[in-house]
Amino acid sequence: MKNIVTVQDAVTAFADFMEPTAAELDAIEQEAPLIAAEVDLLDAQIIMLDRTPTEVDARRIRRARHRVLAARRDLTNRTAGTSLPGGAA
Repeated sequence: MKNIVTVQDAVTAFADFMEPTAAELDAIEQEAPLIAAEVDLLDAQIIMLDRTPTEVDARRIRRARHRVLAARRDLTNRTAGTSLPGGAA
């Protein structure tokens, strides 16, 4: 019988390097409204999977899509003035 050896040392050896940087956390925080809007849209779409869509369901989907578009627009407008590191555009 072979012994099973843990690979914890190999996995956790790079744990310090795998943490998100402050810039990455800031980017996630800026995208949070868009992420929330996309989750709401997905929830509305999932609700409609197992039943016949009603007018209320259609409105819910339409409103969720509009919230996603508005969140994307706002995020794009906020990040339009910022430059990416390394001079990339």
